[in-house]
Amino acid sequence: MWNVPIYRRRSRLRLTQYSNFALRTLQLLALRAPAIVSVEDVARAHRISRSHLVKVAHELGRRGYVETIRGRNGGMRLARPAEEITVGEIIRWTEAPLELVECFNSETNTCPLLGACHLSRGIQRALRAFLSVLDDMTIADIAINRVALLERLQDAGGVDSGLPIEGEADPFVSGVVAIK
Repeated sequence: MWNVPIYRRRSRLRLTQYSNFALRTLQLLALRAPAIVSVEDVARAHRISRSHLVKVAHELGRRGYVETIRGRNGGMRLARPAEEITVGEIIRWTEAPLELVECFNSETNTCPLLGACHLSRGIQRALRAFLSVLDDMTIADIAINRVALLERLQDAGGVDSGLPIEGEADPFVSGVVAIK
């Protein structure tokens, strides 16, 4: 594969688990809205560590993305409409600082080419383009295929889809009855 040593073939440009967990949490909250969803529900649905999700959920609440409800039937739900939360803003927060190369950080940069290097300018343009695409994508967009996503989660054994059984009213959509 391109004469690259095997130890260097792994992808290095990758979003953190924290970003992934935050986006999965917000997506499930949008899918299940207006229901209250517990951290356990998210952990089970996506087969992720509850302890990691507790940190993510706490920070999502602190930053105003989710409303947390304490108590026996507690959990969380979106604090803002899914249409108003962009994937770009979540990535900027969870991945901050976005320093893809050393010279993006003026405090730690040791590269003597700063200011003259076209590579760093190109990488900055690419990063802006990447974030621009994510800024055009909302949590509502990544939850738009609600039925397919919930069915997939149910098929994987992670979560009750919350979808109505044939002939039952859909608890999430007023006046809609499931038809197979």
